[in-house]
Amino acid sequence: MTTKIKTTTPGKTFTGIVVSDKMQRTIVVKMDYKFQHPLYKKIVKRTKKIYVDNNLNAKIGDTIKAREVKPISHLKRFTTLSIVGN
Repeated sequence: MTTKIKTTTPGKTFTGIVVSDKMQRTIVVKMDYKFQHPLYKKIVKRTKKIYVDNNLNAKIGDTIKAREVKPISHLKRFTTLSIVGN
């Protein structure tokens, strides 16, 4: 009998810029994305802020990669995977 090892990580991954690190073990990450408007066909730019568990000590201005996890607290549903750049 062979056991199958899970090679992929569960949850979606996102990339964003840290805009706040004032809280303890929590950072606020700004994610920018673009999509085409369904009726007018114009490219629309939107921004979303998420709360991320800061286990890698990321600072303001760092670009990080975050992953979805089960709820950590009232607002946190993401954790840091890596710091991509400054």
